[in-house]
Amino acid sequence: MKFSLKGKSAIVTGGASGIGRAICEVFAEMGAQVHIIDVNNQSIDWLSTQEGEVPAIEYHHCDITSLEEVQGTVAKINRLSGVDILVNNAGIAHIGSAGSTSREDFEKVMRVNVHGAYHCINACVPFMIERGGGVVVNIASTVASVAIANRFAYMTSKGAILSMTYSVALDYIDDGIRCNAISPGRVHTPFVDGFIAKNYPGQEKEMFERLSKDHPIGRMARPEEIAHLALYLCSDEAAYVTGSNHHIDGGFTKLKRT
Repeated sequence: MKFSLKGKSAIVTGGASGIGRAICEVFAEMGAQVHIIDVNNQSIDWLSTQEGEVPAIEYHHCDITSLEEVQGTVAKINRLSGVDILVNNAGIAHIGSAGSTSREDFEKVMRVNVHGAYHCINACVPFMIERGGGVVVNIASTVASVAIANRFAYMTSKGAILSMTYSVALDYIDDGIRCNAISPGRVHTPFVDGFIAKNYPGQEKEMFERLSKDHPIGRMARPEEIAHLALYLCSDEAAYVTGSNHHIDGGFTKLKRT
């Protein structure tokens, strides 16, 4: 079967909801044993619908900003099923310019988006090497390549994720580890709905339409569309793909209308 992940063990950070949930569901459907690591245990009721004695998706409460916590969780997962795939999906956003972003907010974004991805790669790579290889997919963003206003901390973090991708791809190519990035445009998730409600109260419908129309294709992406690209990159069909950044943005990066 094309794009099969049968026999593979995958870790997805931030897998309890949104893009992460879609990735977990698609990977499990294609045969992977999936492990969510997340601090969000309020959005995992959907896991109770799984069938079978051994659930295809397991939740592990883990704060990715703590290297020690990540190392312990990944070691546990390795004992259970090994580590073949890591998807660094967890992240937070922030609105503000360099001058209006507080040190605390800047550091918080870096801790989650950048340090968190590093912690997971650092913990997973040794186990992948033991198994003869593996795949890392980092969820970056279009804003790693194209600037939008007042996203200083977020853009900085996603630029770091993109450079991290290239570094890991080169350093571990002889160990059979592939590393690629996905750069989505806006994706319609509960995160986006909450972000709009928090930052644009009373203007939710207007802002949703405006943000959707930023994309030449005329809408935001669906989470499963990002998940299908992640599936390809983690499958054997993508065995020749490493050190690449894959835009999935409805034309936002290259077709931006003036």
